[in-house]
Amino acid sequence: MRVAAVRLSLPDAKPGTRSSLTVGFAVRTAAGKERKLVAGFADAAVRDVRYANGAEILGLGNTWSLTVPAEGLASAVWLLDTPVDLTAGDTLLVALDGAGTQPIQISVTPFGGYDPLTVGALPKTPADQAVAYLCSVQPVRADFDQAKAMAAKLREYRRGVAWSLVTEARAPLTVRILPRGNFLDTTGPIVLPATPSFLPGYRQSTEQQRLTRLDLANWLTSKENPITARTFTNRLWQIFHGNGLSAALDDLGSQGEPPSHPELLDWLAGDFREHGWDIKRLVRLMVTSRTYRQSSSLRPELKDLDPANRLLASQNPRRLDAEFVRDNALAIAGLLNAEDIGGPSVKPYQPDGHYEPLQFPNRTYVASKDAEQWRRGLYMHWQRMFLHPMLVNFDAPARDECVALRNSSNTPQQALTLLNDPTFVEAARVLAARLLAKPAAEDRLNAAFLLAVGRGIKPTERASLEKLIADQQSYYTANPAEATKLLKVGLTPPPTDNLAAHAAWTQACRVLLNSHEVITRY
Repeated sequence: MRVAAVRLSLPDAKPGTRSSLTVGFAVRTAAGKERKLVAGFADAAVRDVRYANGAEILGLGNTWSLTVPAEGLASAVWLLDTPVDLTAGDTLLVALDGAGTQPIQISVTPFGGYDPLTVGALPKTPADQAVAYLCSVQPVRADFDQAKAMAAKLREYRRGVAWSLVTEARAPLTVRILPRGNFLDTTGPIVLPATPSFLPGYRQSTEQQRLTRLDLANWLTSKENPITARTFTNRLWQIFHGNGLSAALDDLGSQGEPPSHPELLDWLAGDFREHGWDIKRLVRLMVTSRTYRQSSSLRPELKDLDPANRLLASQNPRRLDAEFVRDNALAIAGLLNAEDIGGPSVKPYQPDGHYEPLQFPNRTYVASKDAEQWRRGLYMHWQRMFLHPMLVNFDAPARDECVALRNSSNTPQQALTLLNDPTFVEAARVLAARLLAKPAAEDRLNAAFLLAVGRGIKPTERASLEKLIADQQSYYTANPAEATKLLKVGLTPPPTDNLAAHAAWTQACRVLLNSHEVITRY
């Protein structure tokens, strides 16, 4: 007799009662030996829903918890990971914990499938029939494993039905003013929803009409409340110009800094609101303006008069944010994977043992092993309060609190990161290979500068780099093992010939990618 699934039912359970059963399965042979059976998946028509990270967990596991329904039979089905054939003298054992004295009906079936709730019914589609056949008969182990994988995919996809969060409308809570903050004192007056009274466009509830979240959204975007448009416009201006029209991005009130150009801020905010909050239009308006397209060289006559460039007489040079520093190096080398958009986080190279201080639970970091290694910094794995060392060195916030404007420091650790982080070493050696692939007659150093900083090389820079390349090539010719070691950094396949030249140019590219001009936006 073959057993592919086991069904448990509660035929006499009282509606509305709670029940929780922990289940295990085993086979006892005629010789008295027991062998544990593993359940591949289980589900029930009625069960307590479990969640992880905001999403419903499919299936039961080994425990079936439920509230007995008023109608219908409460039953659950466990699909065995591998169907078992019982011979004469074998006994199927079902271990139950939490059953108490209530009767439990146990039944078995030789038929499997991907959905426990359909076991026993005839499969309707060819795909269901194929899965049911392979899960029940198990003709070849490889085919059976593939069928289980298909079944897991079908369950995960939920037959194309997307999981969504549904909220139930409930009576609003009664909110009172708490005397001296004592939440146990309910003698304070009742208050109704209202917007902050110190902000423009004040709105409050009445006994007949209680304000809702829709009213809050309408107030945020209303003409009576210009703060939303001003705040967004000011933050966008900071992205493109380095400083906001008001330098305090997170406070446009009396405790912040007054705008350097209040009429310009008001005009941009009004234009943004009147054109339907069109962000793309606002971006185009800013980046095509004469203000944005100015040179980043501060005019000599204003160096003492306006050292912070609040008069907008030039563009503001500023260091790239941490993620862009990495993206820029990968893009220069031709490695940046900008094709993959969205999806889970990726894990760039990271020092071994970096997560050892983290406990409960212990964390093991495994770097990505394919093209995901070179995806944009936007998708880097972000361990809150324990960031990747490269992100820390370039002033990325820890995300333990909201940060409207990042710090921008200039430290020796940044130069060491650009020289030694495997991401930047790999970018340098791939850039070197890219340059060496050009014809010998082409000016490779000039091509490197055009790729890295968008300009040609200067005579002084050429002399220094040519000397560096010559010295390094002599060193690596005498020390081929060192060249091999350098050219193995990263996932990109190393070159197979002319290793000394590749290593020497890699060192020159490391110097170039470490320059101030490469990591600065002008």
